[in-house]
Amino acid sequence: MNFRFICILNKNSKAMKNIAFIFSFIILLASCTANRSAAYDSYRNVGFVGGNNLSGFSSDNSSDQLAGFKESQMIIYNASVGLTVKNPDSAAAKVTAVAKKYEGYVVSVSNSYVSIRVKSENLNSAVKEIETFGKVRYKTISGNDVTMEYNDLTIRLDNANKARQRYLELLSKAEDVKAALEVEKELERLNKEIDLLEMQIRNINQQVNYSLINVSIEERKQPGILGYAFIGLYKGVKWLFVWN
Repeated sequence: MNFRFICILNKNSKAMKNIAFIFSFIILLASCTANRSAAYDSYRNVGFVGGNNLSGFSSDNSSDQLAGFKESQMIIYNASVGLTVKNPDSAAAKVTAVAKKYEGYVVSVSNSYVSIRVKSENLNSAVKEIETFGKVRYKTISGNDVTMEYNDLTIRLDNANKARQRYLELLSKAEDVKAALEVEKELERLNKEIDLLEMQIRNINQQVNYSLINVSIEERKQPGILGYAFIGLYKGVKWLFVWN
């Protein structure tokens, strides 16, 4: 009788542990879903005044919640320049040299189109030098503020890393194969999410630190025999008007 009672207790104890594990897993899964939603809400509530101040957080926020935020604005600056030149190959070579001069690198190059990246603080100097390589057909410099996007990514990455740590702790407490497989499945999803978020953050940092300059190069067309005749006629008529 006592032996049977002990067996029942052991079975109930094991069942209770499994129930507790499953309950913990469900709570953690719900927490991860809530964190992903809360990350977006948190970043929407962040206000930037002059690009330097943070608001929208209550006084009881812990310091690690703010750790991922960029207090200064993150802006991606890009430029496009159109040139008409006598020698396209020579102009393309000069543009690639600008990349090295201003601590950047060449993205792609041909005799009609060159893309380079330079340190963002050198963008204006690089564009001014490129303008001297030929007749400028057009020039544009644009900026895209990605501060809020960057902050959103850092919040999501922080939440994903914390969730991953909790799942690792939960995995160490798993008492059967089924429970362990469920946790490992969620860990695999989190690892993929973390890799993607880290890649997106690196990409933004790269674009902020190195500005893209696209240069379109056109060859200056040489006038034919009739063209030179019209040019001579135009200059002659212009001279007569000036003389009169």
